Amino acid sequence: MTKTVNHWIGGKTVEGTSGQYGPVTDPATGAVTTQVALASVEEVDAAVAAAKAAYATWGTSSLAQRTTVLFRYRALLDAHRDDIAALITAEHGKVHSDALGEVARGLEIVELACGITTQLKGELSTQVSNRVDVSSIRQSLGVVAGITPFNFPAMVPMWMFPLAIACGNTFVLKPSEKDPSAANLLAELASEAGLPDGVLNVLHGDKVAVDGLLNHPDVAAVSFVGSTPIARYIHATASANGKRVQALGGAKNHMLVLPDADLDAAADAAVSAAYGSAGERCMAISAVVAVGAIGDELVAKIRERAEKITIGPGNDPASEMGPLITAAHRDKVASYVTGAAAQGAEVVLDGTGRTVEGFEDGHWIGLSLLDKVSTDSDAYKDEIFGPVLCVLRVDTYEDGVALMNASPFGNGTAIFTRDGGAARRFQLEVEAGMVGVNVPIPVPVGYHSFGGWKDSLFGDHHIYGNDGVHFYTRGKVVTTRWPDPADAPAGVDLGFPRNH
Repeated sequence: MTKTVNHWIGGKTVEGTSGQYGPVTDPATGAVTTQVALASVEEVDAAVAAAKAAYATWGTSSLAQRTTVLFRYRALLDAHRDDIAALITAEHGKVHSDALGEVARGLEIVELACGITTQLKGELSTQVSNRVDVSSIRQSLGVVAGITPFNFPAMVPMWMFPLAIACGNTFVLKPSEKDPSAANLLAELASEAGLPDGVLNVLHGDKVAVDGLLNHPDVAAVSFVGSTPIARYIHATASANGKRVQALGGAKNHMLVLPDADLDAAADAAVSAAYGSAGERCMAISAVVAVGAIGDELVAKIRERAEKITIGPGNDPASEMGPLITAAHRDKVASYVTGAAAQGAEVVLDGTGRTVEGFEDGHWIGLSLLDKVSTDSDAYKDEIFGPVLCVLRVDTYEDGVALMNASPFGNGTAIFTRDGGAARRFQLEVEAGMVGVNVPIPVPVGYHSFGGWKDSLFGDHHIYGNDGVHFYTRGKVVTTRWPDPADAPAGVDLGFPRNH
């Protein structure tokens, strides 16, 4: 009998009542293993109502109370790393080591939230005028929502709700319906850690649930990570409804390789950054820009390494890359490779048609490498979100930066060089929110903020770090004047000498 993933509302599992369910497959076998309840508008209302009711007390709880829960939560997450990773592998397909890495990166933000006491300190200026003080404080927003993607079903939610609840908000999480189970386990562990009922709720669903949250009058803010078209829609819709929005979109991340670079290191980086997690990550390197005469040698080194990657089920310790999330996505990724030659590219590696023995119905695709790709080809312009690496050739550093800056995306980028002056120029001149110098995937540590530029971010705040704290709180400035106690009315003795 197929397992059902239900909602988590008000501190307990709540069975779906809409009668609508979505299939959850094991990408390694192609078999439907689970069904997930898809929320109706009424169920959206119930989740928001639970969060609103919980906010009445959680919003005024002490920082000590919140951090006590968060420290216990961090310990429980640490103890259940393998359990969370196993759910990710079963429903997303990524290999177990990748899944463990995802959990570790999410834990960084829980640790940041444990230190919220220093993040929420205000400011005070005394005697700005006679007996007048001015203070600035930050206060929680209320009910906030998070809408998260399939590619990191544990990490991206943990980029959101731990900081949000540490700041005193309550949270409604709408995870991807493609791999929903990890989100429920995160919520159950939070409850076990002592988080009051209703502070964290998990609502499963599709566009009905998303639109319900975007339009709900009791939702104060929305965080989103996903594709650029949906990010633009989330931002426009929630903003029109007066909500605060951070909507992180898609990417086409470039890696500029200068002629002086260590080509072995650059090739290693390109393979791990392009094909890790089967390329299903917004920080994947999908375009290598080779400067000068190094292109042929660099492509040969990348090919040599890519051909050695072992593809197989994520729960097999020998596997280095797993399947894609769905068969439809696999077919779409493959179409970019099969159409590349007609658009002028040289297909160095063609990963389409790959299968794994014993798992022939899985959503398999091999590693593809396209060389001499033009900037007007579909494989370059679109975010493929799969294990396809494009190599572009340019004559100079300036040509490379101009090519990169012409992209509508500006999420992450990297340069490989031994020259400090070139790296310094690059980090100032490239138009992207995150830059790596000899680091292919420059995802910031938890106490810095993650986010891109241009069509990779809609809204003013990046996610987690200081930006995350500012997003989940709003500022208030208090100007205070108190009379001197010596001027107290007659008959009131405060023990001060009179000024008369």
